[in-house]
Amino acid sequence: MAYPQPYDPYSPGFQREEADSEFSEFTENSPFDIAVTPCPNCKKQCQSSEAVIEHLNGADSCWPENLTNGSMLPTNLSAKYHPTSGYHYLLPDQPPPQNIFQEMQDHPLQQARETNTWYPFDGPGEWSLTKFLVENLSQMQIDKFLKLDWFQTREQPQFKSKDELFFYMQQLPGRGPKWQCTKLRLKGYESEQPIHLIWRDGLEVTKQLFANPVYAKHMCYDPHHIYQGQERQIGEFWTLDDAWKIQDQLPEGVTIIPIIAASDKTPVTRHTGGLEMHPLFLTIGNIQADVRMKSTSHVCLLRARLWHKCMDLVCSNLKVAAHVGEYMIDPSARVHYCFTPLISHIVDLPEQLMIACVTKSSSPVTTATHKEFGNEMPHPPRNGADTYLLIRQLCNRVDPWDLIVFLREAKKLHLSGVHLPYWRNWRHSNPASFLTPEILHTLHKFFFDHVLKWIKQIMGHKLDVRFKSHHKRTGVRHFSGGVSHVNQMTGQEHRDIQRTIVLTLWGMASPGFIRAVHAMIDFIYLAQNPLHTESSIASMTQVLQDFHDNKQAILDAEARQGKSGAKDNFFIPKLELMQSFAHAIFHVSSLMQWMADISEHLLITHCKHPFERTSHQKDFVLQIACILNWEETIQLFDLYTLLSSSSSTPGQDPLINAVVMEDEEIVTSTETDPTFAWVSNANPATQLRLQAPCPVCNHFLKGLLSDNARITFNVTVKADHTRLDVSQLQSSYDLPDFSHALQLYATRNGCALSGQLLFNTWLKFQIQLHSTFHTCRIMPSQQINAEPPSSNFPRGNCDAVLFSQRVDGGNDASYVAQVRAIFQSTLPRGSHAQLPECLSQVLVYIQHFGFVVPGPEPNTGMWIVRRSYTLWVAHSQKSSE
Repeated sequence: MAYPQPYDPYSPGFQREEADSEFSEFTENSPFDIAVTPCPNCKKQCQSSEAVIEHLNGADSCWPENLTNGSMLPTNLSAKYHPTSGYHYLLPDQPPPQNIFQEMQDHPLQQARETNTWYPFDGPGEWSLTKFLVENLSQMQIDKFLKLDWFQTREQPQFKSKDELFFYMQQLPGRGPKWQCTKLRLKGYESEQPIHLIWRDGLEVTKQLFANPVYAKHMCYDPHHIYQGQERQIGEFWTLDDAWKIQDQLPEGVTIIPIIAASDKTPVTRHTGGLEMHPLFLTIGNIQADVRMKSTSHVCLLRARLWHKCMDLVCSNLKVAAHVGEYMIDPSARVHYCFTPLISHIVDLPEQLMIACVTKSSSPVTTATHKEFGNEMPHPPRNGADTYLLIRQLCNRVDPWDLIVFLREAKKLHLSGVHLPYWRNWRHSNPASFLTPEILHTLHKFFFDHVLKWIKQIMGHKLDVRFKSHHKRTGVRHFSGGVSHVNQMTGQEHRDIQRTIVLTLWGMASPGFIRAVHAMIDFIYLAQNPLHTESSIASMTQVLQDFHDNKQAILDAEARQGKSGAKDNFFIPKLELMQSFAHAIFHVSSLMQWMADISEHLLITHCKHPFERTSHQKDFVLQIACILNWEETIQLFDLYTLLSSSSSTPGQDPLINAVVMEDEEIVTSTETDPTFAWVSNANPATQLRLQAPCPVCNHFLKGLLSDNARITFNVTVKADHTRLDVSQLQSSYDLPDFSHALQLYATRNGCALSGQLLFNTWLKFQIQLHSTFHTCRIMPSQQINAEPPSSNFPRGNCDAVLFSQRVDGGNDASYVAQVRAIFQSTLPRGSHAQLPECLSQVLVYIQHFGFVVPGPEPNTGMWIVRRSYTLWVAHSQKSSE
């Protein structure tokens, strides 16, 4: 593969493009002829690229207030962009660049699709049948289906057999990088089963992602620093010093395409056969983070070496591009000169050890070894260059294919025996950095495997008793059978237990034990911040130190048990990994974007499901490759039909990736699935045809707003109970002082109560807030219940809330209260009276909890409350927070 121009980017020969509405002018002192775009935010036309940077960093900066509603953003944010990154280029003697959608429009059958978008299928109905058959049935089952007698009395599709169906599929536009099958052998060694590599070129996959127009409004090309006051704000890779340093080491104007990998091993045969797959998933860091997730030692060594060899094959062109660069087309069909460093490889701990080429008695990212895992002090990072130097020195002394001797000598150096790690020649890639901490395995499973077991050890059956007695709340799992016998949990269930575990432990353990558990829960919570500053990282580091300061209480309670009894150490590998979290945040940014949740799901959709649709015969590998190719063709054609349909709408350009703003009825999770956001904006009538996460309903349009418009409340149009008189409401809700509380509320608002008042009541309402970290983003709503006493809930099912209220002096004070009733006053039918505004609103009746002491309890750090009946207990939702 030749790279004549990228290898020598300062050579002449670049053609100047005439300036138009999209390009202002060219830089004067650059070795390239470069078209400079307007401001990426406000499209202001600047005189030079330096002027764009000055505009973004200056007092008139459009970042970030003018991007969205500036009132929702902190006023002390500022940013500084790298001045020589992300240029666009014109290549001489080359056709105009095209993104994916434009390439599909250049298909030879495009003229036929001008009249029938679904050609060669006769319409959306036949296309949906085709998708169902290809995605759910094997080829033999498709043939059987098409030959059913059922079609003798009904219209049959154009295709009469599987061969005709797949011939039609071959006529569709949009083909991603082709899946290939390669059979591998290790010379001198035989495997029980054939070893197959099902793969496609990593560089071609990267180009496809980079050119996808769906991501046009969700891409970043430039390193930048964000400041909140005097503090640096760390969010994604682009906000790091590492991104800035990599950019400084590359030629002027190039674009970094950070490569993000994820891999895991999974069995695909349930009972017999022992067939395993080891998939690798790739994405790029230019896309916003919210969008983009026992044999003998000789056999294990061969497997590890084979895995690294497969990685070499898949990523070989990516490594070349990391050294010499590659021209790529972005979603807006503009050419960038790109370099591809590996910035993250998301795996669990065993895979991290395999990638770092070290033994399980060592840390994959630091120099710590087994007996240092419980230390409270961080260890130096294990740099890849140092590890590879040890491997090369060992190879000079011992033949790496003399496995017994080589492995024995490798273990003395804490090496695994892999002699050619795939990352050895990948520029700007260091395992100490790209082996990013993984929240699901390192934190949540650590909590389940260790912290929860310590608590079970000292609480016994009382742990289950307390979890059974927890209040049932919508959206949070209630462990009606306890937690002691649960063997596996989802990440969400881990979080649900963590929310209440400290108070569940109250009174059952020593103060030091509780402080240690509380510190670990705080660390898990703080590590999941989507945005970090120096102070938030310092807080996270401090609570981990608090755990180490109090962990002796866990050993004193003999809560840490092993096969031979109580343990007297904390030699836990994942505990040592936590020491590297602060270092990792500074080098790979926020850790929430490196969670394995998505890759765990892809194991099912891209490994197990395709295998289940094969015939399980000897050629099943080729069948899997075909299935994956067809699935990608289907996805691309789905996008093509939706966008082509919307392009026929006058005045609507489907290539404009408009962000769904807050004034629309549905706020989709655009960062999670930008395809859905794009389609919902370009062609709303057909958005339900595209699979996507459930949309987030925007209650800010029609709900009741708080005074600062940051919170909204919503109830259904129809009440659950209607036209109750005051005695009925007091009786059914067991609120004997309701009438008095309402009278007090009316008096304070300067209105009088009518004796004829009736009440409509609701059993629940929705509350919706803006994100704390991304203040322009609307979060999913939460349900607050206020059910009266019943046979299922003798004392009712009423949720507690934390709210703030303006007090004397203009400050906000926080309170805890339980919502007991949701109601709205109304008048009898035929009445001509008019309710005052303060009574016509939807109101909530709440019962306060008072704080027993002014501050938190010292051992748990939690506040102790008790019911209080002396405060004002009726509040308007409009003024409550």
